[in-house]
Amino acid sequence: MQLKTILNRVARHSSFVYEQPSWDESGERLTIEVPIRARANSRPVCSRCGKRRPGYDRLKPRRFEFVPLWQIAVVFVYALRRVNCPTCGVVVERVPWSQGKGRLTTTYQWFLAGWAKRLSWTEVASAFGTSWEHVRDSVRQAVAWGLVHRDLSGASAIGIDEIQWRVGHQYLTLVYQIDEGAKRLLWIGRERTEATLRQGLEQLGPAFCSGLKFICSDMWQPYLKVVAEQAGAAVHVLDRFHIMKKLG
Repeated sequence: MQLKTILNRVARHSSFVYEQPSWDESGERLTIEVPIRARANSRPVCSRCGKRRPGYDRLKPRRFEFVPLWQIAVVFVYALRRVNCPTCGVVVERVPWSQGKGRLTTTYQWFLAGWAKRLSWTEVASAFGTSWEHVRDSVRQAVAWGLVHRDLSGASAIGIDEIQWRVGHQYLTLVYQIDEGAKRLLWIGRERTEATLRQGLEQLGPAFCSGLKFICSDMWQPYLKVVAEQAGAAVHVLDRFHIMKKLG
C-alpha cells in the first residue's frame, strides 16, 4: 500500500491532489515530503468570506507538518494561491488541512492534543519530534473547538473550588459540573477573587446561571457574594468540612 493511498483514505481533500512523495535528507531529521496541487478545475476559497473566487497568483511553497510515519516526519508542500475576491480584495486562499498561518495540519494538531491528555507537553514534543510550543498551540486549538461546540443544556449543579498551582498562595478558580452522570470541568481562571468567578459565570452565560439548581462551594466570602449575585435562585450547598471548622 502506497503513502498516497493512505493519505487519500485518512486525509482526503476533494479539490486537491497528493503527488508523488519524496525523501528529504537535507535537514537534521529524515522527512517525507508530499507535494500537493490543486485540481485544474477547482477555484480557490477566500480565507475571509469562505466563498470560491477567481485565482490571482501563487505564493512560494509552504510546508505543513503532518502526523509522523514510523517516527519519520511527514510534510505537505503546497504553493498557496491568492484569491481575487470582489468583497475582501486580494487575500490568501483557505486550505482544508490547516488554519491561518499555522505550520501544523489540523490532523496533526488533534493528534498532539490527544497525546497531551496522556503525557506532559514536553514528553509529547520529544516523542514526536516537534516543539513544546506546537503542542501548546494544538491543545489551545482543541480547547477552542470544544468551547464553541460545548453543550451546556441540562446542567443544573456546579461546584466551585480553588487549587494552588504555584508557591506563595497562587490559586486557580475552578467551575465544574457535578450533575449525576455528567461531571466535567467547565471553566478555569487565575486567582480566587470576586472578579475571577464573576468573569467565569458571565462567560458561561445568564441562561446557564438561571438554570442552576444547586451550587456547592466552600465558605470563601468572594465566592458567596458572586453566587448570590449571579445565581441567587440556586440552593447553595456549603462544604461541611469548612462549616465544622468554623464552628469549632
